[in-house]
Amino acid sequence: MSVLPLLSRRLTLSLLGSASLATITRARSADHADKVLRVGIMSGEDEDVWRIAAANAAKEGLTLRIITFSDYNAPDEALAEHELDVNAFQHGPFLQAQSAAHGFHITPVGNTYFAPIGLYSQRWKSLAALPNNAVIGVPNDPSNEGRALKLLQGLGVLKLSDSAGLLPTALDITDNPHNVTIRELDAGVVGRALPDLDAAIVNTDWARKAGIDIDRQRIGQETLQNNPYVCFIAVNDEDTHAPWVATLVNAFHQPNVRQALIDVYHGAIVPAWS
Repeated sequence: MSVLPLLSRRLTLSLLGSASLATITRARSADHADKVLRVGIMSGEDEDVWRIAAANAAKEGLTLRIITFSDYNAPDEALAEHELDVNAFQHGPFLQAQSAAHGFHITPVGNTYFAPIGLYSQRWKSLAALPNNAVIGVPNDPSNEGRALKLLQGLGVLKLSDSAGLLPTALDITDNPHNVTIRELDAGVVGRALPDLDAAIVNTDWARKAGIDIDRQRIGQETLQNNPYVCFIAVNDEDTHAPWVATLVNAFHQPNVRQALIDVYHGAIVPAWS
């Protein structure tokens, strides 16, 4: 039997396989060829991260138009009003609170990262040094205030009612052995108010914007394990199964985006997909 025909058949099959793969790739790109997604994010470091995700998406024929916000309340409203197709800035308790207040029908479709909130102080070097009657600032929006109070409970500063769920307020404090005073401030202000407080709980991005030295001034922090505050990509309910959703999520769940998150946030956040 001649070797040439066998090699020819293998070569033909290889070429056919390559042609099929090319056809599949072109078809996948063609699915999104005219699709421009308006993606709402918060201004700042996330812009650098999403620039890389957008380049990944473009390779699959999906164009991302990144729209930035400075008000945390705006991206969900814009998504619900179909001024956005996607947003990526929030965690579950925040969306839960927004949906309860405004009747939004928004669904998470893929995790992005976990940004642990921290307890910071300029006056005290450790949690143990925090005195009785300390004044502690917390964000005043429902989800972040609840998160802050749960952190204080986890650190042993106070105790909350078991019935408070994920959205406790200062009224849900059942035990305050150190007689701390909780001062509720806007999320964008609480970090800048740190010099006037004994301590403050500040979201990572706001801590950076306020000039807080995250490593040196942090005296307490959340852990990722069993934490509901993982951030995600979200869409309106009716778009949950749209063909572009998987492409978008996959564009974010890439090694270059993972590295960008670590580099841009200097290790202060944790990529939240496996």
